[in-house]
Amino acid sequence: MNIKNKIQRYVRVLKITKKPTKEEFFASSKVTGLGLLLIGAVGFVIFFIAYLSGIFN
Repeated sequence: MNIKNKIQRYVRVLKITKKPTKEEFFASSKVTGLGLLLIGAVGFVIFFIAYLSGIFN
């Protein structure tokens, strides 16, 4: 695949994309934030269990 074709594909994709509305942006932000909190909580629980079991002592 040559560079010209690749650039044309990128331009085509950029032409069909749109800026999200405020509602879409806030919904995406909420889902992302909740995912980060969930992953952090799971990591903390795993660390806490390992700490209590004496792995880090």
